[in-house]
Amino acid sequence: MIKEFNIFIAGVGGQGVILVSELLGNAAVSEGLEVRGSEILGMAVRGGSVISTIRLGSDVYGPLVPEGKGDLMIGMEAAEALRNITYMSESSIIVLNAQQVVPVMVLLGKTHYPSLEEIVEKLEKQSERVIKLDATQLAEKAGSSLSANIVMLGASFGTGRIPLKLETIKKTVAEHFSAKLAPVNLRAFDLGYEFSQKALSVKF
Repeated sequence: MIKEFNIFIAGVGGQGVILVSELLGNAAVSEGLEVRGSEILGMAVRGGSVISTIRLGSDVYGPLVPEGKGDLMIGMEAAEALRNITYMSESSIIVLNAQQVVPVMVLLGKTHYPSLEEIVEKLEKQSERVIKLDATQLAEKAGSSLSANIVMLGASFGTGRIPLKLETIKKTVAEHFSAKLAPVNLRAFDLGYEFSQKALSVKF
């Protein structure tokens, strides 16, 4: 019986944050788990912040993850992950996409965007485990850069922390996509999963 497991997904519009959330929620429901979730869209179409939370378990009554109670963060965009770091704790694990989406205001010189090294350093001060990967590169290897979000989903499962069966989430992914796209996305999932497993064995 799962009492509480909190997943926090942070990214920007166009990265497929909501799809990852839907796949996780559908997989959890198919296993008979209680699921709560929420989405916050900030000008998502223009590349603004997109946040989604998935909460699993019998002791979960609200959709929002309390600060410091996140078990896993899927950081689709590095700066967005850092911006929401207060939701994580020392025991949390963070799966971070190394691909950065620089806001327009930064390009105009109106504000500062931290380097990836700065972001990782700050994330590691909050959480004991940070796995960094180039999801777009792995997605291209799988057959489509559009599958970067599925790479991140696979990497998150590769941590071994998500309390869902591997076969359940892969079945959910396969059923969501067309017969033509399903193999590409399953390959993307596997590449993310394998990367995460290897990173954990080497780094931790």
